[in-house]
Amino acid sequence: MTHVVTESCIQRHYTDCVDTRPVDCFRGGPNFLAIDPDECIDDAVCIAGCPVNVIYAEEGVPRYRLHFIKLNAELAKHYETKARLAEAYRFKDVDEKFGLLKR
Repeated sequence: MTHVVTESCIQRHYTDCVDTRPVDCFRGGPNFLAIDPDECIDDAVCIAGCPVNVIYAEEGVPRYRLHFIKLNAELAKHYETKARLAEAYRFKDVDEKFGLLKR
């Protein structure tokens, strides 16, 4: 089992959750963080470290966001950097952002 970053992280890209990790499981893209399921050690520390509550245990991902399980695995193969997105705080209260995701 792994943990999954969901839609609310798009355009936020905080790195507080990354700083909690003893392993390198987070991958960062242009405007989203993904968790590499092959690196995740399933200890849930990242959930508590996320300032916007967008990380779920795989079995707890809301039904309408199940596609993020596959998406995290896919994007983690291509993403590398984990830098904080400069606009993260501007998009803090915007929920519907899937159309903004950059692959």
